[in-house]
Amino acid sequence: MAHKLTALLGVRCPRTAFARLGNKTLRFKPIRNQIGAGAPHSKESEMDIRDLFFGDLPADRWPEQSLTEEVSGEPWESFVKSREFSTGGDNERAKQCLHEILSMNHLESRHYLQAWNFLRALGEHPPADEAKHLYGVVIEVALDEGVDVIAAYEDHTARYINHSGAGVVWEHPSDSLDELIDDLLNEGRRIVERIGPWEGPRPPSPPSGQARISMLVPLGLHFGQASYEILSRDQTGGPVLNAGFKLMQGLTEATVSADKLPR
Repeated sequence: MAHKLTALLGVRCPRTAFARLGNKTLRFKPIRNQIGAGAPHSKESEMDIRDLFFGDLPADRWPEQSLTEEVSGEPWESFVKSREFSTGGDNERAKQCLHEILSMNHLESRHYLQAWNFLRALGEHPPADEAKHLYGVVIEVALDEGVDVIAAYEDHTARYINHSGAGVVWEHPSDSLDELIDDLLNEGRRIVERIGPWEGPRPPSPPSGQARISMLVPLGLHFGQASYEILSRDQTGGPVLNAGFKLMQGLTEATVSADKLPR
């Protein structure tokens, strides 16, 4: 079934199940408001939000600026040092900084993905036992009005952006969504072991009527794409979309509950 997840393009389908939460997503705060601790990148609300989900930004955007009071400490210091060494032609010391990041415990999942992204750019690829370690899953569902995106990460953070521009950033303020996030990651692991990495730059959002499931691993982007109708019936893709839908419901309920708390 893996071939069904790779290159089925141009097929239109009715609105997806993701769209059926339209009324609830309007209750979300603007994306810059978050549940839990603040995101580590101070420019998040000013950048293309989708680009931040995949852990594959270029070195000059992670961090986007020099260290400041808002963006300081580790692993940012090591990312900046690696960038400076690489710019100066000292790739070995640049790699050393990135390996130091990989050895740090309890970082946000996207930091590990970014470190591997930079290592691959420097010509180093992950060992076999680490190559398909799943750090995150991103689901994109394209409607005529825009694209719904939901992302879940191994560190139990999550993001959801509705095509309207509303959304939520879940920074793991509690373990209430851990099971839903784990369910989505487990389904993603079943796919990533069956397909190979995408060769080339990450493609833009899928066209209307299409859905894409992206698995984020040290070896690079792995994804499956098809019409939503086909992908939702696929024996491997369908459970991923279903798990993503349940996580989105959980995020919606958590956000509505947070809005009811006394200020």
